[in-house]
Amino acid sequence: MADSRPILAITLGDPAGIGPEVVLKALQHGEVFAACRPLVIGDRGVLDRAAAWLDVGPRYERIVDIGGGNYEEGMVPLLDLANVELAEAPVGEVSAGAGRAAVEYVMRACDLAMAGQVEAVVTAPLNKEAMHRAGFLYPGHTELLAERTGAERVSMLLVGPNLRVVHVSTHVALEEAIRRVTPARVLEVIELAYRSCRMLGVEAPRIAVAGLNPHASENGLFGVQEAEQVEPAIEMARARGWTVSDPQPPDTVFLRATRGEYDIVVAMYHDQGHIPMKLLAFDSGVNVSIGLPIIRTSVDHGTAFDIAGTGKASEESMLAAVRVAVTMANSSG
Repeated sequence: MADSRPILAITLGDPAGIGPEVVLKALQHGEVFAACRPLVIGDRGVLDRAAAWLDVGPRYERIVDIGGGNYEEGMVPLLDLANVELAEAPVGEVSAGAGRAAVEYVMRACDLAMAGQVEAVVTAPLNKEAMHRAGFLYPGHTELLAERTGAERVSMLLVGPNLRVVHVSTHVALEEAIRRVTPARVLEVIELAYRSCRMLGVEAPRIAVAGLNPHASENGLFGVQEAEQVEPAIEMARARGWTVSDPQPPDTVFLRATRGEYDIVVAMYHDQGHIPMKLLAFDSGVNVSIGLPIIRTSVDHGTAFDIAGTGKASEESMLAAVRVAVTMANSSG
């Protein structure tokens, strides 16, 4: 009988950070193998180094044929790129060697997904400075993957146990974020919010739209963007039959969503959406790139160089990222 579990390409992230550790920890959970076939994209030397400080002895399954091999509990199915010397990627330090290797993991995983050889990509964290030192001048995973896949409309979706947030803009200066609040872009993100909820099993999404200004401008007292840029997009979305709120005061809309009034919130800029998510689901949040032609989920934390090599990192966000990827892969399949 054919194995119906989706294949998930799981990247190690920056070799000097906690990515290798959380990947190994996650693969010790039987639920991962029950739900999917995890394929680690990385470097065996990096994994061996992480295994030493975790005091585990991985049983590697070297994967050559992506669809073949042993994807069973107790194994670490590995596509070994053998692309970094450990001396060039010291633990807990920013380095070009680690940055280059991390980008190569992501690119290989992306190419496998574009070729239909894996159903989704799950990423451990990159370090932006290390990536830049290696000559890859991307703000993060989303922009790298957008360029690699040729995607034009991409946004960041955050998923927590009781909150979902999608962003109009992310890694840009605040003044640029304000410029990006246009009717066309807000409508695009409302559409991405609708599509992502459907992929996550919400049949009729209730979409809240956060205002840009305090109190959503309070009828023009604190700004005009709600009336001129946000409300026209909402009206166009409603014309498609979608359930979309008026611009909501940003200081209360996330609380209302956690209480069940809305299925997802459209945030106007990075911190507006990230602060409530980090407060509520720092260890269990998931980052999803919506709008790519592939499924990509990620942990919602950084490389944590300060604890890399100590064995203290939690795998909860990685497990959550796997769960979301499986849900989306099964839905799209």
